[in-house]
Amino acid sequence: MAIKSLRILCDAELPEETIRVWDGSGGRFVDGEGNIYRPAQFTEDALQSLEAAINGEAFTLALSLISISQSAADSIWDYDETSSVQGSPFVVKLQILDEDEQPDGDPIVVFTGEIDNLDVVDESSADGIRSMVNIEITNRFTLRTVTNGAVLSDVDQRARSAILNPSAADDEFCKRVPLMRDQTIKWPNW
Repeated sequence: MAIKSLRILCDAELPEETIRVWDGSGGRFVDGEGNIYRPAQFTEDALQSLEAAINGEAFTLALSLISISQSAADSIWDYDETSSVQGSPFVVKLQILDEDEQPDGDPIVVFTGEIDNLDVVDESSADGIRSMVNIEITNRFTLRTVTNGAVLSDVDQRARSAILNPSAADDEFCKRVPLMRDQTIKWPNW
């Protein structure tokens, strides 16, 4: 049995272009469809956030990409200044590779969401300047807050849910939570 490896691929589908990165420090990676992914290392915290999002334990994904070239970071910052990236789709995929490090089958989509915030930070150290891109991605299970910090009302949350998933049943979340607030749990339950 051949030993296989895995690549984490991220597609940020911005209004005018798609930025593709993979978790690595090697050269560029070309997927089975010919798309070119740039190398970018994730921080350890970002990998843990990614794992929680893949497992369904988190509804918001915060990624920090390090070891990005200064020119790439500058172009991302310039793009964010001229065009709004908020609401742009963000897709995380896993690609299995064969023993020759070539794509083995189609990539598996493990998380989809929308970019909520993007921040480019330059850090200075003895080794030089290091650029880092911080991205916050939300998915359909994120409860939205209004500018004063309050969670959306039942009506607003239901309307948002209907837009995000029109074929689903009516969102009853805001009705169920207050009902559970007054319930008691008996332990042990014999």
